[in-house]
Amino acid sequence: MEEKIVYFEEPGAENTGDTLRLALERARARGINKIILASTRGDTARQAAAAWAGSGVKMVVVPHQYGFMAGQRFPPELVEELRGQGHAVHFGTMLFHTERLFGTDTPRVMANLLRTFCQGMKVCVEIILMAADGGHVATGEEVVVVSGTRWGADTAVVALAAPSTRLGDLHITEIICKPLQTKQGRPPQIPPPEKMD
Repeated sequence: MEEKIVYFEEPGAENTGDTLRLALERARARGINKIILASTRGDTARQAAAAWAGSGVKMVVVPHQYGFMAGQRFPPELVEELRGQGHAVHFGTMLFHTERLFGTDTPRVMANLLRTFCQGMKVCVEIILMAADGGHVATGEEVVVVSGTRWGADTAVVALAAPSTRLGDLHITEIICKPLQTKQGRPPQIPPPEKMD
């Protein structure tokens, strides 16, 4: 089997339109009608709702949990608007930020390991677990998952969902797109070795 993966030269919001298009294309190709989407301030959720209107795709939008940062940044009026369109919005515990509660570094280690792929991969895994914990997707359900690096969307995968109590059942089956650079900014350039005569 061959499938295309799109790599964006730089991470960030400028990739949102392409990421949403690629995610919908893959969802249609796989017969998937549910997309889990990370959206902190609501901009990406608004853009996705408009881009996917009439497609039959239902979103599970996962913002930051309440209390994660000062004030909730996802607009309450948008929650009602999205729910009115048949989408779900789930505010759940951000599982990779629980080390203070559990007194272990395991969540941080998992997050850092996933960030070796890119920031969006860490967020994709986290929001799958959160959506399943909230009952919005079933264990083993095939979904498309979309997230990004700080703002917008630049990462999308196909996955089999699982709740946090069954982490071993979660599987990323396809990478649709991701940034080529796994960190913000470019890696330092190493000068070529000097020629020896």
